[in-house]
Amino acid sequence: MSLEIKSIQIKAKRETFGHVARRIGEGKIASRYEEATYDLQPTVNFHYLPTYNSKFELYDERKTSIKMSDWYKILDPRQFHYSSYVAARAKQQESTTQNFAYIDKKNLVDSIPVSLKEEFFQNILPLRHYEWGANMNNLQLVSEGYGASFTAAAMFQAEDRIGTAQLLTKIALLLSENEVEILETARNNWLNNPSWQGLRKLTEDSFVIEDWFELHLLQNVIADAFVYELFFNHYEKELVKQPQAGTYLMLTGFFSDWSEETNKWIDSTIKVVSSESEENKNILENWAAKYIEVAQNAILPLAKNLFEEPEKVVEEIKTTLTDRLIKSGLTL
Repeated sequence: MSLEIKSIQIKAKRETFGHVARRIGEGKIASRYEEATYDLQPTVNFHYLPTYNSKFELYDERKTSIKMSDWYKILDPRQFHYSSYVAARAKQQESTTQNFAYIDKKNLVDSIPVSLKEEFFQNILPLRHYEWGANMNNLQLVSEGYGASFTAAAMFQAEDRIGTAQLLTKIALLLSENEVEILETARNNWLNNPSWQGLRKLTEDSFVIEDWFELHLLQNVIADAFVYELFFNHYEKELVKQPQAGTYLMLTGFFSDWSEETNKWIDSTIKVVSSESEENKNILENWAAKYIEVAQNAILPLAKNLFEEPEKVVEEIKTTLTDRLIKSGLTL
């Protein structure tokens, strides 16, 4: 007796959800990112005005002076949805964990000069408080922002900032052989050391910005550009010249990689919004001119702790940021 198994192909009646098909076209196969993003945010049938801000609906386009005909134009070029985001970060975490394990196994911490460790404790570790502030600000974007394509990416950004704060803490404990007092010293520097007060003021002032896209521009575009370029690009370029700094650079490699990846989303948001209208472009240019100066003044005292020519370094960072914003459609 023989058994013949035949296969048949069953064509799906439709390729994706109706609300997604209306955006990408009938009969087209949607990506996971598109299905996890488009039109997820409610737009009607809200039950009551939020008691903490009764001027607006829970989701309200009026919470920013930026105007968009469709907020879902702001898409994430990384196409991060929950699954792809978690997979990407898990892979990076695995690589970072392997670096830590290798350094610990080979006792390479002892090869890091004491002067470099002290420089990290005094001049970089207080950034864990800046990262906490960035987490708070991005959660504010999630709360007040409009359109799931933006707020979802902001949520991932918020979680990343907790992760970077934790990584700074982990590096500090490794370099100090688990002396937790070093964290209290860093906190005291953040609160009282004169060189940190400009960045601390910028962070605390950002907590009261009401326009959420203005907050996005200040935190994710401008402040981060100065901070990450200073500490994890220019400073580490100087460290490369020191033969004993290799172990330290293995510990901090994630920060520059993360910043480079995240800038793809950040620059995309500015490019899309500025190209929407001349009004948007003018608003962004006014905000940028204001906050670039604030961030530059805030970061200069910290650059003086690390470089012989701090003004030159900060000016280079400003130029790099300005070039990014010009490529995104602004005139500065």
